[in-house]
Amino acid sequence: MRVVVLGGGYAGVVLTDKLEDRLPADVDLVVVDETGEHLVQHELHRAIRRPEFAGDIVVPLDDIFDRTRVEVATVESVDRDAREIALADGTSLEYDVAAVCLGAASAFYGLPGVEEHAVPLKRLSDASQIRSEFEALAESGGGTVVVGGAGLSGVQTAGELAAFAREENAAVDVVLLEQLDSVAPSFPERFQRAVRDELDREGVDVRTGVTVSRATDEAVETESGDVPYDVFVWTGGIRGPDALDGERVDVRADFSVDDRTVAVGDAARVVDSEGAAVPASAQAAVREARVAARNVETLVADAREHEDGFRPRLEQYTFDSPGWLVSVGDGAVAQVGPTVFRGTAARAAKSGVGASYLAAAGGAREAVALLSEEFGAAGDRE
Repeated sequence: MRVVVLGGGYAGVVLTDKLEDRLPADVDLVVVDETGEHLVQHELHRAIRRPEFAGDIVVPLDDIFDRTRVEVATVESVDRDAREIALADGTSLEYDVAAVCLGAASAFYGLPGVEEHAVPLKRLSDASQIRSEFEALAESGGGTVVVGGAGLSGVQTAGELAAFAREENAAVDVVLLEQLDSVAPSFPERFQRAVRDELDREGVDVRTGVTVSRATDEAVETESGDVPYDVFVWTGGIRGPDALDGERVDVRADFSVDDRTVAVGDAARVVDSEGAAVPASAQAAVREARVAARNVETLVADAREHEDGFRPRLEQYTFDSPGWLVSVGDGAVAQVGPTVFRGTAARAAKSGVGASYLAAAGGAREAVALLSEEFGAAGDRE
């Protein structure tokens, strides 16, 4: 019997780690990932200002797993009827149970010129390109960087670029555009206010209620007027992976797509056991994967015992966040329950979460480096 996990992101890594302990030893456990490496996506913005940090947020999948076979390949499609995965090199991989954890790609919503002119932030190569364009701009005398989208990724990117400009004494302005009326619009109001305060402290020009309509090679055009730019970064949304035709799979609280397939993490739009939509985030992906692992174990056991029959009873997932964390340049914001922290307390929380995650993923060296990088700066509790 073969269980295949598609993707080595947060959901894929945590799910596979749990399955190594849960599945019988004779089950062939395979992870398919196009790079063979796990990227700590929520720290990717750090590599813009600190390129040496890149080595601390990438962990080879072979270093994480014990019994899992890692296949480095790009998934082209999933045929659930045939239980077969088509790979870009023309080969295919059959499965008995599969978990789709392919993450998400940047969504450009068909806005003319945006995909052509903007740099997303999904890979280390994106961070490197943003850094190169920023450095060229600073060396030429300065200009403007526009970041589209003020979700957590956009907030972290804008904050990092503003801190970079200050650190280099560069005449570079950072403008953050958001269609809705607040930054971090999906989060609690107190958290939003603290994030906005940190962005203001970093000198980011935040413009909310601004809808992007198109982009040229000189300006981002909005319903409120043109915003000239020299560097354009887009973090304005997500879509499903190409292997799923750009769609995110709709799943209920047990993550099942059919009786042999589950979808977990950003590749899925999850509605939990209480009927609430689960936000696409690293935190949600990790928590979903723990429940999904138990459900995959159940599906495997059922597949071994019954060729056909009723779907087994699967565990239901309920999203219950312990809080939220975001870096903003040299600062940070954390919310635990109703309490919002900034400065030292927030940075300590962010460091602890990042380090413990890397350690759990088998990266003790990376955990130490992350702690060293992120501690510092005094601050206050709101």
